[in-house]
Amino acid sequence: ATSTEEIGNPVYPPAQRELISHGLSPKGKYAVQLTRADYEKYDYFVGMDSANIRNMHRIFGSDPDGKILKLLDLTGKGGDVADPWYVGSFDRTYADCEAGCRAILSLYDSDADSLKL
Repeated sequence: ATSTEEIGNPVYPPAQRELISHGLSPKGKYAVQLTRADYEKYDYFVGMDSANIRNMHRIFGSDPDGKILKLLDLTGKGGDVADPWYVGSFDRTYADCEAGCRAILSLYDSDADSLKL
């Protein structure tokens, strides 16, 4: 989490239903606060929208290693992941996230499009 609003909360129930409809379990998942110390622990930080990216820069102070990425920028589509609070569509958000995850996988595996996510 790049804000404190949802720290410790489980996945939002409509989002849980969307994940389950795709065979993914939300059990045991909850929001954890991103910290400055995390910058040295992880290779990349992927934000879903411009606000996430701004917050990551604020939390880390800077990004000298280019670790902060916006998910849909990796797809070539660019823009922000559809926020279900505003678009009212968890399936559209899921589709954006799936496209972004496939793009991340394709950096490591040329057959990523055929993988079942």
